[in-house]
Amino acid sequence: MTDSRRKDRWATRYGLIMAMAGNAVGLGNFLRFPGKAAPYGGAFMVPYLLALVLLGIPLMWMEWTIGRHGGGFGHGSTPGMMHRIWRNPISKYIGIFGILLPAMVGIYYIYIESWALGYAWETIVGSYWGKTDYQQMADTFTAYLGTGTTSTFSFSPKAYFFFIIAFALNMIILSRGIAKGIEVVAAYAMPLLLVLGIVLAVRVLTLPPVEGRTIADGLAQIWRIDDWSVLKRTDVWIAATGQIFFSLSVGLGMVHSYASYLQKHEDITLSGLTACSTNEFVEVILGGTIAIPAAVLFFGVAETRGIVAQGPFAIAFHALPVIFQQMPAGHFFGAAWFILLFLAGLTSSMAMFTPLLLFLEDELQLTRKKASLFITVGAFLLMQPVVLFLHRGVLDEIDYWMGDLGLVIFAASEAVIFAWVYGLAKGWEEMHHGADLQVPRVFYYIMKYITPTYAVALLAWYFYDGFWGKLTMKGASPEVQPYLWLARGMILAVTIFLVWGVWYAWRTHPKFFEEEKSA
Repeated sequence: MTDSRRKDRWATRYGLIMAMAGNAVGLGNFLRFPGKAAPYGGAFMVPYLLALVLLGIPLMWMEWTIGRHGGGFGHGSTPGMMHRIWRNPISKYIGIFGILLPAMVGIYYIYIESWALGYAWETIVGSYWGKTDYQQMADTFTAYLGTGTTSTFSFSPKAYFFFIIAFALNMIILSRGIAKGIEVVAAYAMPLLLVLGIVLAVRVLTLPPVEGRTIADGLAQIWRIDDWSVLKRTDVWIAATGQIFFSLSVGLGMVHSYASYLQKHEDITLSGLTACSTNEFVEVILGGTIAIPAAVLFFGVAETRGIVAQGPFAIAFHALPVIFQQMPAGHFFGAAWFILLFLAGLTSSMAMFTPLLLFLEDELQLTRKKASLFITVGAFLLMQPVVLFLHRGVLDEIDYWMGDLGLVIFAASEAVIFAWVYGLAKGWEEMHHGADLQVPRVFYYIMKYITPTYAVALLAWYFYDGFWGKLTMKGASPEVQPYLWLARGMILAVTIFLVWGVWYAWRTHPKFFEEEKSA
C-alpha cells in the first residue's frame, strides 16, 4: 500500500493516462519530430521504430515500475527510489538526475511554450497579417523575441508578458498537486489537443494543389523511402534514438514521480502502454501530417529542407504563419496551431518541477506551500538569464547538457541498475503486480540485455562524438563564452543544492530511508 503520508493521488485512471500522455506529448512531437524525419525520408522511421521497441517502451515500463515501487515507501522523486532498488551510497546521488534534468529543462521550456501562447494571440488579432514573405515572418519573430539586437540583453515586453502568463499558470497548477492540479488540466487539455491536431491534420490533407505540388508530395518527405543507404549513416540512428527519448520523456524523472502516486495493486503495464501509444499517435500521425506537408505544398521541397535546417522554430513560427495567410479561415487555423503547441508544451512543463516539489516535501519535509513558493521564486530567478541572454546561447547550452546528454546518462544508468543490480527477475515481478496486460516474454530479454546495451552504446557515442568540443566551447566566439559559463554555473548551482539536499535528508532522518514497509 502506498505510504499513508502521501495523501494526494490520482482520482481516476483516465486522469493518470491523460497526464502521463501529456507528459510525453510536447513541443517535440510537432516541431522536433518532423524536422528530424524530413531530411531522411521514410528511412528515418526504421531506426525510429526500432528505438521505440528496444529502448523507449522498455524504459517507459522500467520507470513506471521504479516510480510505483518507490512511492510505496513514500518517495516521490528518484533519489529515494534509486536508494530502494540499490542499497549503495552512490545510488541516491545518481537519482539526483531525475530532479535536476526536468527542473533545468523547465527553466527554458516554459519560455518556449510562452512563444506559442503569444503567437496564438498575434494570430487572432492579425498583427502579422500582410507579411506574406518568409523572411518578413522570420524578422517578425526575431522582433517578437527581441533577439535582433547587438546589445547585452534580448528583451521584448510583449514576449515577456506572455512568459509571465505561462509561468504563473505552470506554478499555479504545480501548487495544486496531482488530483486538483495536474490531473484536472490534463483531463481537459489532452482531449482538446487531440481535437485540434485532428482538425489541423484534416485541413492539411484537404489543401488543394499549389503550383503543381500536392499534399502527397509533402507526406512523401516523411513516409517515402527513396534511399535506403541513409541507414548506413550513424547520425540517422542517433537522431532517431534521441527523438524517442524526447518523445516519451524517458530519462527525465517525471514518469517516476507520476507513477509514485500509484498503489501496488494498480496496473502500470497497460496504462503505460496506453499513454505511450497516445504519444506516438500524436507524434507520428498528427505531427507527421501538419507542418512538413503544408510547408512542402506551399514552399516546395528544396526550400522546405532549407527551412528545416534552420531549426524546429523556423517551420512553426516563420513558415506556417505565411501559409495560414494564404488559407481560407487562416486566422482560425493559425490560432488552432499555436494553441495546439501551447497545450502540448503545458502538459509537459507542468510535470517538470513535480520531482523537485516532491523531493522538497518527502525528503526535506517542507510543506506544500513552502515547497511551491521555493520553486516559484527559484525558477523565476533562474529563468531570467534564459530570457535576457537568449541571443547569447544560454538556452542552447542548458538544452545540450540537460535536455540532450543528461537524459541519456540517466536513462543508461537506470537501465543498467534496474536490469542488472536490482535484477530483472524482481523487476519483472514488480512490474506485473496488478497488471491488466501480461507483457510478452520477449520483452524480458529485451529489457535485460538489449535496452541497457543500447542505452550505454548511445551514451558512449555522445561522449565520442562532439562531447569534448562542446566541453571546451570549440567554435564559440569569445564574446559568447561568458554566457555559456553562466549557463553552466546555473546547472552547477542547482546540482550543489540537490547534492546537499540528499546528504541532509539521509543524515537528519535516516530511519525513513531504512525502514522496510510492505508495498
